[in-house]
Amino acid sequence: MEDKVVLLDFWPSSYAMRVKIALAEKEIQYETKEENLPDKSSLLLEMNPVHTMVPVLIHNGKPICESLNIVYYIDQVWSHKSPLLPSDPYQQSQARFWADFIDKKINGLGKRMWKSKGEEQEAVKKEFIANLKTLEGELGDKLYFGGDKFGFVDLALAPITSWFYSFEICANYSTESECPKIVEWAKRCMERESVAKSLPRPSKIYDFVLLLKKIYGI
Repeated sequence: MEDKVVLLDFWPSSYAMRVKIALAEKEIQYETKEENLPDKSSLLLEMNPVHTMVPVLIHNGKPICESLNIVYYIDQVWSHKSPLLPSDPYQQSQARFWADFIDKKINGLGKRMWKSKGEEQEAVKKEFIANLKTLEGELGDKLYFGGDKFGFVDLALAPITSWFYSFEICANYSTESECPKIVEWAKRCMERESVAKSLPRPSKIYDFVLLLKKIYGI
């Protein structure tokens, strides 16, 4: 029986982009169902009743939730092609540590940066850049976070780079000036078809941010 794979998606979601990259890396055919988060579908409420958020991967009728958990699942189930996590337990633990760092120290701050103003925004920007520099230190002179091959940590961070342009305009700074190695790494990631076709244009994200700022009255 052929696998049936469905992704509940919301196009600006960097979390959903992770799943799309993983599916592309594994060359898995899937169906996308675009969600309207202000008016969530009954399918989303049924498949993710705890958080009621995207992304949700539905594999042969069974839901898997939370982006990094989904990527781990994909890597385990379709293990024959393009491994995303290292096989060595220690290296795998390090990859999961840095992916968790990205969730806790990068993604959440990014949202606060475009939603805030004044001194609060300056403080958030300072912390965000410091955390990016920490990641830059971990990357070092390697091509990718895991070494020579694109992997789990790259996949965890790459989607948020599509938001960098919006963060820079909203908070008035340059990622390239602050973290040049991260920018070089991001360009390298975008040379991969799996990443390039999964990330929206930064200008499209910025248009979305402007819409959100209008809705929130910022």
